[in-house]
Amino acid sequence: MITICNNSHSDFILLGFSDKPYLEKILFWVILIFYGLTIAGNMVIILVSLKDPKLHIPMYFFLSNLSLLDLCFTSSCVPQMLVNFWSPEKTISYIGCAFQLYVFLWLGATECVLLMVMAVDRCVAVCHPLQYTTVMHPKLCLQLAILAWGTGLFQSLIQSPATLQLPFCSLQRVDDIVCEVPALIQASSADTTYNEIQMSVASIILLVVPLIVILSSYGAIAKVVLRIKSTTGQKKAFGTCASHLLVLSLFYGTVTAVYLQPKNHYAHEWGKFLTLFYTVVTPTLNPLIYTLRNKEVKGALMRLGRKTWDSQSNSRG
Repeated sequence: MITICNNSHSDFILLGFSDKPYLEKILFWVILIFYGLTIAGNMVIILVSLKDPKLHIPMYFFLSNLSLLDLCFTSSCVPQMLVNFWSPEKTISYIGCAFQLYVFLWLGATECVLLMVMAVDRCVAVCHPLQYTTVMHPKLCLQLAILAWGTGLFQSLIQSPATLQLPFCSLQRVDDIVCEVPALIQASSADTTYNEIQMSVASIILLVVPLIVILSSYGAIAKVVLRIKSTTGQKKAFGTCASHLLVLSLFYGTVTAVYLQPKNHYAHEWGKFLTLFYTVVTPTLNPLIYTLRNKEVKGALMRLGRKTWDSQSNSRG
C-alpha cells in the first residue's frame, strides 16, 4: 500500500481518544466545567489585581500576567477540544491547526519564562527585603513581562513554520488532542531529525534553563528562611512561596513529561492525559491555589465584594 504525502493545506484529524468514545463523552463535561472555572477564576484574579491598590506590587502584577496567559492559553485549544470530543468527525482546518500551534507554542514558552521571573521576584523579596522596592521597580517589572511574552513569541515564530512545512500524509491524522509540535512531527512522513533537534534545543532553553534558575532562587530563599529564628516568621516566608512552588510543580512536571518523553506508544498515550492536564487542569487550579493560600488576595476579594455591594445598595437607595 502506497501512502501519499504532500504539503497540501487540507484539514487535519485530531484522533484524541477516538478509540475510547465513552471516555470522550465524560471528558467533554469535565473539561467544560474546568474551562468555566478557568475563565471565572482568572478573570477574578485580573480584576482584583487591577482594582485593589494594595495589590499594585510586582508579585500581583506578574500574577495577573499569568492569569491573562492562562485565559488565552486555554481558549486557544479547549473550544476545539470540546467540539472534537462531542463530534465523531474530529477535524480541524489547516488554518485552525496552524493558529493553534502558533498560539500554543507562544503562550507555553511565555509561561516558562514568566514562572522563572516570578521565582526571581520572590527571591529578591525574601533575600533582599530592604532593597526590594528599589530593585523590582515598575519599569523593570514591565520589561521582564515584555521579555517573557516576547521570548515566547520569538520561539513560536521560529518553531511553528518549521513544523508546518513538514509534508503530511493525505489523511493528515494527528494522534493527539491538540496541534502541538511532538504530535505533528510524529504525523509527518519526512525525515524530522532537524525538527527534533530544534525541539530539543528549545526544550533545554525554555524548560531546563528556567528550571535551574527557579531551583537556584528557591534554594537561596530556603537558606534565608532557615536563618529566621522565629517559627512564625519561617511559616510566613514559606507560605508566601508555597503557592508558586505548587504552580511550578504542576506546570513543569506535565510539560517536561510531554516534550521529553520516550518515543513509544505507551508514553504517547499517557502524553495525551498530560497535555490535557497542563491545558485544562493547571489553568483552573492556578487562581484557586493563589486565592485559597493567600490572605492578601482573599482580603482584596472581600473588599471588592463589599465595595460592589455598597455601590449596588446606594444605587437602589
